[in-house]
Amino acid sequence: MLDVVLDAMSGDMPVLEERRRDRQQAVRDLISTGSFQPGGLDGPFILHLARQAGKLVFDVRDAEDAPRLRLPISLAPLRRLIKDYNLTVESYAEAIAEGNPIRIRAMDFGRRALHDEAAAELRAMLEGQVAMDFDTARRLFSLICVMAARD
Repeated sequence: MLDVVLDAMSGDMPVLEERRRDRQQAVRDLISTGSFQPGGLDGPFILHLARQAGKLVFDVRDAEDAPRLRLPISLAPLRRLIKDYNLTVESYAEAIAEGNPIRIRAMDFGRRALHDEAAAELRAMLEGQVAMDFDTARRLFSLICVMAARD
């Protein structure tokens, strides 16, 4: 991937510092090591992510930023995971602020488990349309959660 661009509304949202760092790291990792291959298209790609009418839109563009594929998917199958993940991230940030190592470990374990479950679900939702590895799905889910936090 050449770049990952979040819709303008997502970029203006107030987010916890931890979430801002997660978002920046996810974008960097997607660009450097992401494995995102829409069926039938040759890359490299610029991926624009947007929310429109309750859907997540994968707007895949070529190196010149010309549209190649627009893939809207329902967020409904991910809603519970998004909600639980966002709550867990907030609790994780609180645990760090408190300096409670046992709570930090517990929250981190829960966060990772939710992240893994959501990545598997996202890959299943896009099966046959976009091929991606597990780490790419995890990073995309991080971005989806930041975008969904404004609900």
